Amino acid sequence: MVELSGQRLEASAGEIEQAEQRLGFLLLPQFSMMAFFSAVEPLRIANRIAGRALYDWTLIGLGGGPVTASNGMTLLVDHPMEDVRNLPWLAVCSGFDPELWIGHGLSAWLNRLDQGGCCIGALDTGAVVLAEAGLLRGHTVTLHWETLPTFNERYPSIRTCDELFLLEERRFFCAGGAAAMDMTLEMIARRHGMALAVDVSEQLIHDRLRSRTDQQRMSLVRRLGTHQPRLVDAVALMESHLETPLPLAEIARRSRVSSRQLQRLFADVLGTSPSAYYLSLRLKRAAQLLKDTDLDVLAIGLSCGFGSASSFSRAFRRAFGTAPQGFRHHG
Repeated sequence: MVELSGQRLEASAGEIEQAEQRLGFLLLPQFSMMAFFSAVEPLRIANRIAGRALYDWTLIGLGGGPVTASNGMTLLVDHPMEDVRNLPWLAVCSGFDPELWIGHGLSAWLNRLDQGGCCIGALDTGAVVLAEAGLLRGHTVTLHWETLPTFNERYPSIRTCDELFLLEERRFFCAGGAAAMDMTLEMIARRHGMALAVDVSEQLIHDRLRSRTDQQRMSLVRRLGTHQPRLVDAVALMESHLETPLPLAEIARRSRVSSRQLQRLFADVLGTSPSAYYLSLRLKRAAQLLKDTDLDVLAIGLSCGFGSASSFSRAFRRAFGTAPQGFRHHG
C-alpha cells in the first residue's frame, strides 16, 4: 500500500504555502505526452529555482508495467493503481479512446480517492474518465476544443466551457497540450507567488502567463488568413450554428453584407461558396462524432443539421467516399 500525503491544491487568500506538494499522475494508455510534460516541467523548474523540493510527483499506471503514449513513447510508472490508497492530488492523463480503460477497476479506485479527500482532475480527455466514474456532478469541465462537441453529446447533463483550464478546490481540468503548462503556472502562482510563476514561465520561454479565459484556438482571423471582418463574422456564425444551420441570407444579414457580397467574399478569400464551406463544417463535425461516440447515425446527422438519415448519408458519401456507418468502422 502506498500513501502519499500532502497539502491541498489552492492556498487561501493572501496565503503562500511552502510545504512540499505531493502529486500523482495516472497515465492511461495512449495518453497525451505533450499535456503530461507541459504539466510536469514547470514543477521541475520551480523546484530548481527555489533550490528545494516544492513539488514531488509519482507516476501511476493501471498495472505496474510501462505505459505507451499516443506518440509511441513509453514511460515507466512508479506504482500500479491498486497499490495507491491515499493521495492528495491526482491528474488523470489520457488521450485517444479514454473510455476503453473504465472497466479496469478505475472508477472504483477514483471514487475511493475522492472519498478520501483527494483533489482529482484531468489533462486533455481525462475528463471522460471522471464523467464515467460519476465524479463530475455539480462541476464545470473544460476539454480540448475538438473533444468538447463529442463530450457534450455524450454527457449532456455536465456543464462545459471552452476555457484553457479550470482550478477548483476539489477538481481541475485543462484543455490539454500547452494549456497544461498554463494551468500548472497558475497553480505555482497560487501556492508560491506570482514572481516564481513568472520566473518559471521565462525559463520555459513561455512569453506570457495566459489566463484561463484565453481562447484555446487561434483567432478566426489567423485561421482563415484574412482580416475581412464580414467574412470572419460569417464563419463564426456558421461554426456556432452547426446543429440548426442558419439560412445563408440570415448569415449575410447578420454579417452586414448582401447575399451576393457574401458569395464573392467566400470565393475570393476561401476559394469556395458559403454553402459548400458551411456543409464541410457540418460534415467534419459528423465525422468526429462517428469516430468518438457510439451515437446512432441518425442522431449524429440531426445534431449536424441534416433533416434525415438519407440526406446525411448522401452528403457524407459525397465528401468522404463512404457511408457514415462504413466510416465509423474503418475511418
